[in-house]
Amino acid sequence: MPPTSTHRPGPDWPFYLSFALLGGVYVVLIVAMLLADVMATTPDHLLHALSRPEIRYSIRLSLISCTITTILALWTAVPLGYLLARTRFPLRWLVEAILDVPLVVPPLVVGLSLLLLFQTSFGQFVQRGVPVTFAVPSVILAQYAVTTAFAVRTMRVTFEQISPRGEQVAMTLGCSRGGAFWRVTLPEARRGVLTAATLTWARALGEFGPILIFSGTTRMKTEVLPTTVYLELSVGRIEAAIAVSLLMVVVAAAILIVTRLVGLRGAEDAR
Repeated sequence: MPPTSTHRPGPDWPFYLSFALLGGVYVVLIVAMLLADVMATTPDHLLHALSRPEIRYSIRLSLISCTITTILALWTAVPLGYLLARTRFPLRWLVEAILDVPLVVPPLVVGLSLLLLFQTSFGQFVQRGVPVTFAVPSVILAQYAVTTAFAVRTMRVTFEQISPRGEQVAMTLGCSRGGAFWRVTLPEARRGVLTAATLTWARALGEFGPILIFSGTTRMKTEVLPTTVYLELSVGRIEAAIAVSLLMVVVAAAILIVTRLVGLRGAEDAR
């Protein structure tokens, strides 16, 4: 019998190199954009922008609204994500489709829908007690309407990756369903909660379309950082718009870096 020939696979580096080149195009684009922002402004432009009261107001409102939005989104996303991951209820598919609506429709449509909602008799009744449209609550509601969908998806994936066995064991030891969730499942999901909070906060910081339609661009009232960029560009103050844009990038990057470090530390502690 002739000797059987064994096929020797080639090296792996051409495969990895081709994937690195394909994916690296996007990485290079992001880096180039950030470098363009840095090169287009100076520390003087940034300090001058931060010295203006309307920009300081937009920074303050952005920080407050993003934080409140994140808290509200988590209060919604944790129970919804858990229910979608662990239960099978009637019309579940319809609930999933509704939750995907903010992800697929343009943000401007979300803002317009909110505006129309508060023109109805229900919305006018609410506004008799709390002014919403073109006021600070509208900023938070616009951010919440868009960003909560991202938080729900994150929490659903998180709970799907956690085995229900821990809850079942806790219930056999006398815990109620709620007690098992708070004592076992939620502590295991802390990294997912942190990820959802980070994504929600960062997304809320950059939200523009719904706020433009539903809240307006009134300075010192409903002005947040994205609308500040829009207003500065509309009056031709390019340097100020670039400075505020760079500030948003720095804040978002800092939040993401801190979250990654905390997540890595949590992973090391879990080991």
